[in-house]
Amino acid sequence: MSAVFRKPKTFRLRALHSQRKFGVAGWSCQEVLQKGCRHFQLPVTGSRLCLYEDGTELTGDYFWGVPDNSELVLLTSGQTWQGYVSDISRLLSAFHKPHAGLIQAAQQLLSDEQAPLRQKLLADLLHTVSENIAAETRAEDPPWFEGLESRFRSKSGYLRYSCESRIRSYLREVNSYASVVGVEAQEEYSRIVDVMCRELRAAQYNGSYFDRGAEAGGRLCTSEGWFCCQGPFDMDTCASKHSINPYGNRESRVLFSTWNLDHIIEKKRTVVPALAEAVTERNGREVAWEYFYSLLFTSANLKLVHIACHKKTTHKLSCDPRRIYRPQTTPKRRRPARKCQ
Repeated sequence: MSAVFRKPKTFRLRALHSQRKFGVAGWSCQEVLQKGCRHFQLPVTGSRLCLYEDGTELTGDYFWGVPDNSELVLLTSGQTWQGYVSDISRLLSAFHKPHAGLIQAAQQLLSDEQAPLRQKLLADLLHTVSENIAAETRAEDPPWFEGLESRFRSKSGYLRYSCESRIRSYLREVNSYASVVGVEAQEEYSRIVDVMCRELRAAQYNGSYFDRGAEAGGRLCTSEGWFCCQGPFDMDTCASKHSINPYGNRESRVLFSTWNLDHIIEKKRTVVPALAEAVTERNGREVAWEYFYSLLFTSANLKLVHIACHKKTTHKLSCDPRRIYRPQTTPKRRRPARKCQ
């Protein structure tokens, strides 16, 4: 078919440092370039057109092969474009100090974007630059507290409460197991649970694990509030390098609630039944409740994991039989007194 019967090619065009796009049509690369330069008041000499997608320069031979409504970037002499990643790189270079203009630019890019992959990249970037990690109080970051009770006045306070609630739920499970223990052992089982409860209250239910203001050894995050997935129960690290900062924005706070404090030696299948069995079969021995306490409520046996790293399979791990009871001490024999010579 002769070029005479072709329709003019249509494009969406923008200059390098502008988010404004305008529609342009032309019969040739040079015609589109001239219209673009006239619109943006740029010199034609030294200017060229590139595909927004990957930075490929638009030439005469390539002109008719480009789909209609493709996005183009108009470059002047000395300017470069490496594809849409250039926009993302530009935003990333400034995201550590986000401001209204930066967020607006990201929102504009996202609103005009149609490709799913680029939508995902821009949405993730916008989520990141919108974070207000340094803010701590409700007054400093009202959106973070949306949906939370008014009694929560600080981010650290809420996240402490969140951790405490998880630990309290473990304690309730341990306490409810008393009904399964034989009648003759129930009193001792309940006594041990009461001791654990007092220990937890003294430790404020280990709420410091989620509190970025806590001492370094008592929290699972950095001082800025970044948490890293510790990997599945049967691995030393997280292969996917999952991380999150629930202090950043409301969405991160909500997503963090899906992360698990996973028991390496399983609580329900292993630790609690082992405690009940130890109490039932103690036969004069003293149960080492501190060992079970560490397995049930502390980071000695808890791993913070992204939901994708939380394996639901049976862990097939057991309690250490050498640590279930306190070592029995054998009374020393008295040596007969020596007679004075």
